[in-house]
Amino acid sequence: MALIGQAVAAIASHHPGASVRVSDPFVSPPWGFESEHDFTNVGVALEVPDGTDPQALMDELLCIQGKLSAMPHRNPDGTYRDRELDIDLIALGEMVLDTPRLTLPHPRMHLRPFVLVPLAQLAPSWGHPLLHLTAAELLDTI
Repeated sequence: MALIGQAVAAIASHHPGASVRVSDPFVSPPWGFESEHDFTNVGVALEVPDGTDPQALMDELLCIQGKLSAMPHRNPDGTYRDRELDIDLIALGEMVLDTPRLTLPHPRMHLRPFVLVPLAQLAPSWGHPLLHLTAAELLDTI
């Protein structure tokens, strides 16, 4: 949890004066691979100004991740692995984006309890712009 706290503090320091809210921790087994370790996840709701460049925001988050943990989150063959820290940009308001570097909303968010539980806690009425369900409704579907 200490590393998560450092990541949240770093995100907040890059956005002075912005509202930063953090969900309760959600502990779950890894998703997409086998491991003996559980993962601890939190959601972070960060208010950014309209017009924020999502690619620049993702670059900022990856920079924070890299400064706090150099451990890669994928094996050389592209499969997932245990990691100390993994920061993802799940959504940016109702923006829909599909580029080689970033897809918003995250394309598998609706399948992952470790994303939906914190999201529903922070923003239960947030509406998925493609699935047309709120965060709370998405959580009810899994």
